[in-house]
Amino acid sequence: MTTIFDAPEDFATTALAGFATIYSRYVRHVRGGVVRSTKVSKGKVSVVIGGGSGHYPAFAGYVGPGLADAAVAGDVFASPSTAAVARVCRHADQGGGILLGFGNYAGDVLNFGVAAERLRAEGIDVRIVPVTDDVASAPMDAAAKRRGIAGDLVVFKIAGAAAEAGMNLDDVERVTRHANDRTVSFGVAFKGCTLPGAGGPLFTVPHGQMALGLGIHGEPGIKEEAIIPAKDLAKLLTEKLLVERPVGTTKVGVVLNGLGATKYEELFVLWTTVSTLLKGAGLDVVAPEAGEFVTSLDMQGCSLTLLWLDDELETLWSAACDTPVLRRGATFATEPATDALDDIEGKMVFAPASEASKEAGKCVTGLLSGIAAALKGAEDELGRIDAQAGDGDHGQGMRRGSAAALDAANAAVAAGAGAASVLAVAGDAWADRAGGTSGAIWGLLLRSWSNALSDSDAIEKDAAVRGARLALDGVTRLGRAAWRQDAGRCADPVCGNAGARGRFGQNAVGRLVTGG
Repeated sequence: MTTIFDAPEDFATTALAGFATIYSRYVRHVRGGVVRSTKVSKGKVSVVIGGGSGHYPAFAGYVGPGLADAAVAGDVFASPSTAAVARVCRHADQGGGILLGFGNYAGDVLNFGVAAERLRAEGIDVRIVPVTDDVASAPMDAAAKRRGIAGDLVVFKIAGAAAEAGMNLDDVERVTRHANDRTVSFGVAFKGCTLPGAGGPLFTVPHGQMALGLGIHGEPGIKEEAIIPAKDLAKLLTEKLLVERPVGTTKVGVVLNGLGATKYEELFVLWTTVSTLLKGAGLDVVAPEAGEFVTSLDMQGCSLTLLWLDDELETLWSAACDTPVLRRGATFATEPATDALDDIEGKMVFAPASEASKEAGKCVTGLLSGIAAALKGAEDELGRIDAQAGDGDHGQGMRRGSAAALDAANAAVAAGAGAASVLAVAGDAWADRAGGTSGAIWGLLLRSWSNALSDSDAIEKDAAVRGARLALDGVTRLGRAAWRQDAGRCADPVCGNAGARGRFGQNAVGRLVTGG
């Protein structure tokens, strides 16, 4: 279990700071992530990756020449906030556009999507490629709904090599999507993982059993079976993936991944049969990797990832890179970066507001005060409910998010902001502090709702209705969801992870169903 920490809430940020200090040759620490510590040529496409902490070396361990330019890090198993994604992207931007890569989970889809929209509004060309490699989470005919697991490394490696080779943003996006379409993974777990400060594991696997296809945050797998010898496990993993082999494919890139508590020697034992089976299927194995690449804290288990190679993908898969966890080919000639890493966001400045709108802003702040008080009082109960199906952090996230929203709203009111600006900054603060899917949803709801208000006029009588519609539209569009007018719970084919991330709450009159 995770035993080395001070305050559990600070585990992810402290770990990131320690990582950046140790690997200062590769990265510089910025708020919410890391960027390369070496000079990057102007005009280069920037590959920015990210997701929740707890999966090291994903994602900060992939930053360096030939791979990613920056990584955004959320809390443990929680998506980084919209503000963090946008902030890190601004630091990484070199004028050639940005490709955003992340695993296909609801919170990441929302936060990276909203951040991309903001960056585009600032004149930065941003493309998004969610990784969808987990064959256990959806069938071939619904591959866009699959989760992203250890295939993250493969897809990011292709993207980074393409950008390092000088491809433009259109080509980097094209080849990254191509790599994602030809990447498949399947994994098994033997024991669950324990979050920092938690009294027990996030999930359990019965003694002597293994969970097939279980996700890296404890999402349900296909089934549980008795643990089998290495030769049989290798056959199971390999056969699950070979059925998706494209016609005519003769070469394959391979990653045998440990999930956090599986020894390297165990992976090497497994590899002896995996490699034999792949060669027996007529496949030439190119540049295989075995080790820890996408983990789940101290989860015991492993996964197998295959990249179906063609000539272009083989060149990029084999290309040189130099990162904390993956080094290939010739050494890159680098120079230390010299640009300052100031807080890009700076001080909030608001447009002049009318007295009527300022008063309305105070009213908005009063409403947020009531919400924050209610959520603080309900923190334990929300956590208890969440723990029935997740990691029990929902109450904590809602309390932190609503408190941050109230603080931001009060600061905006003190600065003379109008109602629209007050609600907008409150939404941003909620998303930034709460993290995860719930933070993303509330941030998006409030910011979208703010578009129905004004900084120059009083709140109109129909503003609440218009704001609610804008909020719903924002979540359904950026979350790729569909609204059904039938009572019931919300389902999530994106397979969001444990806890609030990846799940929408129940609504009495309908349900949001997120798409892949």
